[in-house]
Amino acid sequence: MKVAIIGGSGFVGTRLIDLLASTGHDLLNIDKNISEKHSEITVIGNVMNKDLLISQLQGVELVVLLAAEHRDDVTPVSLYYDINVQGMKNTLEAMESIGIKRIVFTSSVAVYGLDKSNPDESFPADPFNHYGKSKWEAEQVLQEWYKEHNDWNVNIVRPTVIFGEGNRGNVYNLLNQIATGKFMMIGNGNNQKSMSYIRNVIAFIKFLIEEKNNGYNVYNYVDKPDFTTNDLVHHTSDILNKGIPTTHIPYWLGMLGGYGFDMLAWISGKKLNISSVRVKKFCAVTQYDSTKAMSSGFIPPYTMEEGLKNMLKEEFVR
Repeated sequence: MKVAIIGGSGFVGTRLIDLLASTGHDLLNIDKNISEKHSEITVIGNVMNKDLLISQLQGVELVVLLAAEHRDDVTPVSLYYDINVQGMKNTLEAMESIGIKRIVFTSSVAVYGLDKSNPDESFPADPFNHYGKSKWEAEQVLQEWYKEHNDWNVNIVRPTVIFGEGNRGNVYNLLNQIATGKFMMIGNGNNQKSMSYIRNVIAFIKFLIEEKNNGYNVYNYVDKPDFTTNDLVHHTSDILNKGIPTTHIPYWLGMLGGYGFDMLAWISGKKLNISSVRVKKFCAVTQYDSTKAMSSGFIPPYTMEEGLKNMLKEEFVR
């Protein structure tokens, strides 16, 4: 089918395009940035330009909405709501105007908030930051839309933190610190961290496109088993075949340092890699239930250990 990916020039989108193209789908990428790998199918645009969406989505049968503001330090904070919420409204209105009735939306487990008890899809939303709040508002827009458009097919994926080869996000930064011996453990390291391997995430999105073409469906996406931070250090040590010393510092001291970096960022006007929000997220239990996705008929092509090994060997073995 003809599939439009909105926001397909980033980490997830680039790999999703590769996978869908390999199985014969006709693809279009709409993104504010040109895709280095898929420039021939990329149109420069964004979700704030509804007229462009209407003109470019002609003939499309399904939309995958990846576009989002997702960093912890986006300024002004109104951008989260402009892109993540108003962008959803613009996309739905553009789709309706030309008769597209299928959408896959990548939301986030951030809608649940921090330190929750293994929430499944029925768990109440309680986001703690603007990213999570804006993703939840976007989901609410979809919920209200479906009430008046129940002949549509809506699939929502709430992935946890995504890692994999080529990623330069929080998991990469953590593994890089562990691999280079510069890692300092904040807290006891027993907090569990649900994670998702990129090749499994895109395979699940492909599964939804090809197999789940009816109704309104919401899925957490998590690859199991959940690792603790101590587990990550242990597996990294084994895979790289090196002893990795760790220094533990108390949580309160880590948060104090985070606030210090917040102040430094405010004074300097620069975005720094350390902040109180990132310390809080690092030490939080981020464990989520993925029973629904794993009982949907989808089989992840890779285990967590395989995904971690693939990433570590590509990024850190020379």
